[in-house]
Formats: sequence, C-alpha cells, structure tokens
Amino acid sequence: MEINALGYIGINSARIEEWSGYATGLLGMQQVDRGDKVRAFRMDDRKQRLVVTGAEDEGLGFMGWEVADAAALDALASRLENAGVAVALAPQALADERFVAHLIRFRDPEGNMIEVFHGPQITTEAFQPGRSISGFKTGALGMGHAVLKAADVDRLIPFYVDLLGFKVSDYIRKPFPIYFFHCNARHHSFAMAGTGTQGFHHFMVEYQMLDDVGHGYDLAQTEADRLAFTLGRHTNDYMQSFYTHSPSGFFIESGFGGLLIDPGSWEPYETHDGPSLWGHDRLYMEEGPRRALEAQRLDLARRGVRAPNCPWMSSMLEAAE
Repeated sequence: MEINALGYIGINSARIEEWSGYATGLLGMQQVDRGDKVRAFRMDDRKQRLVVTGAEDEGLGFMGWEVADAAALDALASRLENAGVAVALAPQALADERFVAHLIRFRDPEGNMIEVFHGPQITTEAFQPGRSISGFKTGALGMGHAVLKAADVDRLIPFYVDLLGFKVSDYIRKPFPIYFFHCNARHHSFAMAGTGTQGFHHFMVEYQMLDDVGHGYDLAQTEADRLAFTLGRHTNDYMQSFYTHSPSGFFIESGFGGLLIDPGSWEPYETHDGPSLWGHDRLYMEEGPRRALEAQRLDLARRGVRAPNCPWMSSMLEAAE
C-alpha cells in the first residue's frame, strides 16, 4: 500500500471570511497567511492542513493523500498510468503552495480531484489554536477522514481499492450503500456513500480530549442553523461526535475517541445496526428518513447495544487500578 494518510483537504469557496471565522472559532484551527483570495489553516506541526481556495464553485477542490517517499509516489503514478488514468506531475510552484516536496494530480471516475504527495513541510512554530483546545489527533493517522457522495459506488470501489490501495473497514447496504476504508490505524480515513449524487459529504477532525468536542458543541448551538447532527456515537468506529454545516454547505464532523485498528489483521464486515449507536439526530433531514434512523437508534437502546469505553474513559479506569 502506498497511500498512508489523509494529508490535507482543499475547499473551493469564495466565502473566505466565513471560513476564517468557522475554522478558527468553532473548529479551533490556526489561520496562516496566504493572500487575499486564499485561506489556509494549521492543525499541528504541518504548515497547512486545510486550504480554502477562493474559487467560486463551492465544495471539494481536492483531497491530498500522503505517501512515504518519491519511490512510492513513482510506483503509484506508474500503476495509475498503466490502468489508463491521466496523471500529471504538478509543477514545483504548486508543490510549494502545498508545502510538499512533490505531488501528482489525477481525477477519480466521478471527477473528484486527487493529489498524492510526499515530503510534507514541518514547522517548528508552535500550533496556536483558534479557540482553546488541547489539540487534534493527527500524526501518523493523518488529518482525519473524508467522505464523498457517489453516484455509483460500484464504479468507484475498484479505483480506490485496486489502484490506490485502500482497504475496506466495513460497509452498510441499507438504506443506501456506504463503504469505509482505512490506510493506517484509524478505522477509516476515507468513505463513500452511494447517494446517487456526486459531491462532498463531510470531513472529520478528531480532538485529543472529549471536552474539546463538548465545548464546540455548545459553541455551535449559539449560531442559528449551524448544527446538522446532534451529539452521538457511531456504530463502526465508536466516534463520539457532532456535525455542523460548513460555510460551503457540506458537513464537518467534530469527534473524539475513534477506533484504532491493526491494518494487517483487520477483516471487513457488514454493519446492520445503522450508522449511530445513539444521538446523531439529523436535524437537516426530511421527516421520513430522519424518523427511520431514529427507529434504528431506539431499537439499539432497547436491546442495550454498547460499544467499548472510549479511550479517555479507559485511561481513567486504568489509572485508578
């Protein structure tokens, strides 16, 4: 497997001032200067993790996936070209804008722009969060995860699995197919939902402490129509999280306590109990689908289905022993 983490995400949006306030004041990222029409944000010791391009077409601009070195980048480019995928080596000026050594660019079968790079630039300047948080869970796990809406998941799966090397973590078949993929110990760094439409569904950032999520949840509720999913916990990766509407219309998940797996021994499975153990009421959703998801959660509650304790709780219990 060449790809080992989600390195960065680029968003096309002309709503740069809204993004500045949202990314710093709610998510807790640090804004870094990039010019009048571009906004960039840090989450850790990388020079940037999120880029808002200033382009008019609101939505995903590009996903930046990381590989270990130049040899891995070359191997991936060769495999893609042999499969008939048009691959472009980005000019050094663009690599410099991304703060990486080298990168290639290509599109998936539904037209989403993908960048793969090696050699991210690291800064010695301390991360200064936009609000008081303990920090984000990144490092070898990458920026978080990204989720696409897909017109045809059966068309996308071979591209991401056979060519890019992602491994299936688990999947849901009803009410529509959702596939989750890993490329490191994070339960999933990428997912696709077969909604019958194309677009960006959400990306997730994970915090080091549960209270950082709780504070963000309270802050989100002070803004009219900002909250999209209430606080809840997922069935597959056990993430405790809530979702907000970004300035560009897609969602961003703010979470804590996601499942870490052993990629070498993990076996994919089908999830039958819906996406959430509890909570995650889809406030934006039409009444019928919203109540169907609620019925799934209530069934789990009646059956007493539980996930393992979150990492924070487990560490507290271990410390008490």
